[in-house]
Amino acid sequence: MKIVIVCDVLGKPNNGTTLAAYNLIGFLKERGHDVTVVCADRERKGEEGFAVVPVKNLGPLNLLLKANNVYLAKADKKVLARAMEGADAVHVLMPFPLGVAAAKLAKKAGIGVTASFHAQAENVTAHLACMDSRLINHITYLFFYHLLYKRVDAIHYPTRFIKELFEKEIGRELPCRVISNGVNDAFYAPHRKTRLSDKFTIFCIGRFSKEKAQQTLIKAVAESGFRDDVKIFFAGCGPKEKKLKRLAKKKKVDADFRFYAREELPAILQAADLYVHTAVVEIEAISCLEAIAAGLVPVICDSPRSATKSFAIDGRCLFKAGDPRDLAAKISYFYHAPEEIEAYRGKYRRFKEQFRQSDCMQKMEQLLEETAAAAKKAK
Repeated sequence: MKIVIVCDVLGKPNNGTTLAAYNLIGFLKERGHDVTVVCADRERKGEEGFAVVPVKNLGPLNLLLKANNVYLAKADKKVLARAMEGADAVHVLMPFPLGVAAAKLAKKAGIGVTASFHAQAENVTAHLACMDSRLINHITYLFFYHLLYKRVDAIHYPTRFIKELFEKEIGRELPCRVISNGVNDAFYAPHRKTRLSDKFTIFCIGRFSKEKAQQTLIKAVAESGFRDDVKIFFAGCGPKEKKLKRLAKKKKVDADFRFYAREELPAILQAADLYVHTAVVEIEAISCLEAIAAGLVPVICDSPRSATKSFAIDGRCLFKAGDPRDLAAKISYFYHAPEEIEAYRGKYRRFKEQFRQSDCMQKMEQLLEETAAAAKKAK
C-alpha cells in the first residue's frame, strides 16, 4: 500500500508521540509499504519519503511552544495533495492544522483516513496555564472532535482509558480500535548489568514539564528516612529542568538529569533498582511500559487523568497524586525488602508480554489495510 503519515509535530524522538510516529513509520517501511511522511521538520527537507511543510507562524505563541520543544506545522494543501497522489490510506497523528487539512483532502479524494489519539486536552492547556480547568479541557475535546475525529473512518486509541474519556466528553461513540503503541523488543532482551550507582537507584523517565510532576519524587526521597542512600536518574529534557535541579539541590537529593539515546535505555533500565512514574496527565506511558519490559518494578502515580495507573498490579505499585509522603512510603516498602522487588518482577512477567511492539504494529497495519479496502469499496 501507499500510506501517508501526517505529523503536525515530529522533530527529535524525545517524547511519546514522536516515538510512536517513528515506530509506526519504520514498521510499515519494513513491511514493504510505500510510506510518505508529511511534517514541518526542516532537517528532513529533500530526504526520500518526506514531504516538508513550513512551520506555522503563531506570533508570540511560537516562543512559548519553542520553550517546550514544540513546532506546529502549517497546513500547506499543495504539499499534502502531492503527497496523497495515488495513496491508499492516510494516517493523522494529531488534531492540529496539518492533520485536519489532510483528513479533509483525503475524504474528498475518497482515500481511507485514520487518526491516532495522542493528545489529551491537558497537553494543550498546560501550555496556556489552564491545565486544571475542567471547562476549558472539555471545550478542547469538543474542538478535537469537530476539527478532526468526526471526519475520519476510524480512530486509533492507545488505551481504553482515553477512548472512554473522549467518548464521555463528546457524548458519543466513534469507529475505533484500541491498540497500544507497543514496546520495542530491545527492552525485553537481557543486557549486561552494570550498576548505575552504589546507592539504591530510582529511574524516572519523562519530559521535564508541569504535567509530568517529577517534583513529587524529589520531595518523596527528601522526606524518606534513607535520602542519602538513594540516587534518582531523571531521563528527559524540557522547560522545568532548571527548576527541578534547584529543588533537588535545595532538598539535598542526589539526582542526575540527562537525555538518554534510545539505544542506551534498555541496558540502563535493567541496571536500576526501581522505576517511579510521576505524571498526572498521560494517554499511554510507553516509558513506563519499557521499564516494566526491562524488568523494573514500577511505582505509578494514581491520577484520574492518567492511563498509566492501569499498569499497576496492586496498591503497592500506586501512590496518591501529589502526595510525596505516600510515594515515600511505597518506595520505602521496596527499599527495605529487596526480595519483594524480585517477587513483583515475577508478577509482571506475563503482564508485559501483551505490549510487544511487533504485535501492536501488526494490528495498526491491519487497521490501515481494512480502512483502505473499505474506502476503495465505497468508491
